[in-house]
Amino acid sequence: MTDPIERSGLRPRYWETVPLNRMTQKEWEALCDGCGKCCLNKLEDEDTGEVALTRIACRLFDDSTCRCANYDIRHQFVPECISLSPKNIEGSLYWLPETCAYKLLWTGKPLFDWHPLISGTPDSVHAAGVSVQNATLPEFEIPEDEWEEHLIEEPLGCD
Repeated sequence: MTDPIERSGLRPRYWETVPLNRMTQKEWEALCDGCGKCCLNKLEDEDTGEVALTRIACRLFDDSTCRCANYDIRHQFVPECISLSPKNIEGSLYWLPETCAYKLLWTGKPLFDWHPLISGTPDSVHAAGVSVQNATLPEFEIPEDEWEEHLIEEPLGCD
């Protein structure tokens, strides 16, 4: 698979030395591992605040590539899509996947060996069983009142 995220010309292992708020936009974007879990619709328990994943993906999610089909203009179609940044990451930690590079680095943890920045290939996230590739349903096919029937455990691939 061709990596849709430009990873050439990055400082070597920059994520180990550069704080998130000091990264260039290109470095920030390259942290995305392409798992697709952030594009899944989530359900939040009103009493506990616990967030559960569903296999229901955003209407722009391409299940075969685990990428947004219209990333650059996604807010025109999905205004509620969150653009993760160093400024809003702390408030987003509760819903980010456990394997998310942004979350890992924010909490002082290292990236997993399967991360494309370490493995050198965008397919490693899929081979490790961490992504939701070919495992989602489009949100326009499932009524929202049926989403609870499609809850899933987060694929961690690191057990």
